[in-house]
Amino acid sequence: MFQKTDFWIGLAVGAVAGIFGYRFMQEREQQMAAMQQSMLPAGQVPLAELQRQKEELEDMIAAQEAAQAE
Repeated sequence: MFQKTDFWIGLAVGAVAGIFGYRFMQEREQQMAAMQQSMLPAGQVPLAELQRQKEELEDMIAAQEAAQAE
């Protein structure tokens, strides 16, 4: 059994296929985890976006108050 070259070729091909399959599944799991983290329930906005909008509104309010004070 261990002296046949077909066995060793099959073993090598199987090992390489297993390694590639394992790496593919690991990458796929990471992609799925990233997609799940990026998905939020309907109507929910990320906190960073809300903070950016808040700062923008505060800048607009400050500009209008400065224009009224003149």
